Amino acid sequence: MASGNVESAQALTFQRTYAASRDRVYRAWTDPEALKRWFGPSDDFTIPDAEADVRVGLGAYRIVMVSPDGNRNTAAGVYKEVAPGEKLVFTWSWAEGGMDIGETLVTVEFRGEGDQTEISITHELLPTEEARQAHAEGWNGTLVRLDRVL
Repeated sequence: MASGNVESAQALTFQRTYAASRDRVYRAWTDPEALKRWFGPSDDFTIPDAEADVRVGLGAYRIVMVSPDGNRNTAAGVYKEVAPGEKLVFTWSWAEGGMDIGETLVTVEFRGEGDQTEISITHELLPTEEARQAHAEGWNGTLVRLDRVL
């Protein structure tokens, strides 16, 4: 898995290449059962509940992450753009636990052919340096976990 991170004043950007088809990687982001297997900042977190209704405007997601000390952190948002196999754009906020960051925006782009897929993730509108650092750590751990399930 190749990796690269770029940070700006308002956004984090991650790129990863996975040894899996674009359809398989896209499904990992859109299938609630798949999300339960990999989403979360480290292997110490469990994901007891995940929902993903992947439709623009009407569709929403919710992912419950439970930390080793039992704290629940629930990320939730709505889908702003859906291009199956190519792109997901969704809002991100903490409905329970997590940091008080308001509503931010995540864009995930999928590129590749055959058994290699590159994803690019941009997480925008993070309000503080503390929020950027915490989310960079979380995304890095989450993307490592994704690699293992693919």
